[in-house]
Amino acid sequence: MNRNLKLVINNTFNQNIGKKNFFEKDELKIILDLYAKMVSEGSWKDYGLNISSKQVSFNVFKNSTENALYKICKNLQPRNKNLKYLITDTNGKILKNYFDLKLLLKNTNWKKL
Repeated sequence: MNRNLKLVINNTFNQNIGKKNFFEKDELKIILDLYAKMVSEGSWKDYGLNISSKQVSFNVFKNSTENALYKICKNLQPRNKNLKYLITDTNGKILKNYFDLKLLLKNTNWKKL
């Protein structure tokens, strides 16, 4: 009989399985379609991703050596439904927000932001 075995009842690993800490597949497709369009126009040059426990952001750069022009953010725990998706500037100021990512990006005039 092996006396070194233990029964683990409260396994914290299983509690994190249901959490979504990134963009979902359809959200990422919407963002990457916009990114491809803006790159072909010559407006955007590079992108980066930031992931934290509260927010995921797709950062857009005009040049790779500068700060991000815009951040398309998904709040993982928004205070209200309109703060689920945000577009922020370099300083973190919220330029636009909405609860539907597709409509937020479609109704944004990127040249006037």
